[in-house]
Amino acid sequence: MSPSRRRLLAILGILGFVAFVIWSTISAQGVECRVCVRFDGQDNCATATAASEEEAAQTALTTACGPLARGMNDAIACGNTPPVGRTCRRR
Repeated sequence: MSPSRRRLLAILGILGFVAFVIWSTISAQGVECRVCVRFDGQDNCATATAASEEEAAQTALTTACGPLARGMNDAIACGNTPPVGRTCRRR
């Protein structure tokens, strides 16, 4: 087998692997949730995707709390605060 043919096969193999990784990552993200939270007088919203609605909502809540929390105690308190808004949809 010629070196150029080996190189082409290697490139095709790498592209195939990358396509598989992207496809498997995207297909596992079946639900998208947008969560808005009010903490310490401030509001913030975030969107997240995950395999289940509960996972997506929890990740969105954690992300929304990030800019509002100052330290670990605030992060925990914000994460335990019921969201003021939550919308989820299947992707």
